[in-house]
Amino acid sequence: MYPSTFDYVAPASLSEALDALAAADNAKILSGGMSLIPLMKMRLVRPTTVIDISRIPGLNTIFTDRGDHIKIGALVTHAETAASALVMENATALAQAADATADIQVRNQGTTCGSIAHADLAADQPAAVLALGGTMIAQSVRGTREIAAADFFVDTLTSALEPDEILTSIRIPKGGTSVYRKLGRRGGESDYPIAGAAVWIDSSNGSVADARIAVTGVSSKPYLATASAAAIVGTDGSADAIAAAGSHATDGVVVLEDLYATVDYRTHLADVYVQRALKDVLA
Repeated sequence: MYPSTFDYVAPASLSEALDALAAADNAKILSGGMSLIPLMKMRLVRPTTVIDISRIPGLNTIFTDRGDHIKIGALVTHAETAASALVMENATALAQAADATADIQVRNQGTTCGSIAHADLAADQPAAVLALGGTMIAQSVRGTREIAAADFFVDTLTSALEPDEILTSIRIPKGGTSVYRKLGRRGGESDYPIAGAAVWIDSSNGSVADARIAVTGVSSKPYLATASAAAIVGTDGSADAIAAAGSHATDGVVVLEDLYATVDYRTHLADVYVQRALKDVLA
């Protein structure tokens, strides 16, 4: 299919992009286009204006920010996130999630921030950002707004971004240890997960001092499994503690059923992948 007619704008600076977004009635931001273009071709979204930010300088960097965070710009691709030594060292789960995103063509063109802003219920990187306690940096002509990852994912394909805001970067705090694990729909890593889990822990003296566990592919949005995290904090990470954490992976959420998995099977997989991620991160 072909998309509906739209105006195309390719601003040379972020300020130009923000002005164009503020002036448009129904605009969409294009960076890698791996999610937006298919939706437009199927006419599931019909923007009157597409604002292409892919040529704006300064948005394609990964760097240490404030000394205790890493910052990933809006145009950093999945492949660049996966290959970054800075990300792998300080946000391992995000590097692993980026490496498990789609296929090599998508990873080379699509962007980490684009995946976050798209807010797909079964995307890989949103779960990692949730577990890592990330912060989204949104900009508009009104100024800059910081949105905690825990508040960012509202529902399927719905984020906390306002219509006139661009997700210009994400900020991830340093510290702790993290991993991401999933089962893809066709059994492999490079596919949307039927269920996936990202786990971050801070441990000291043989005990888990703090933890965040995020689950994707299971409910209408990626979510923090707070009961699972509570079950592992304060323990020594024993097999019993890990099993207890996994058993709470779907507490308080509506588990989806589709052609890939029944509710019971997806609930089971959430348990299994929370346990696998915990075992790996504790090892």
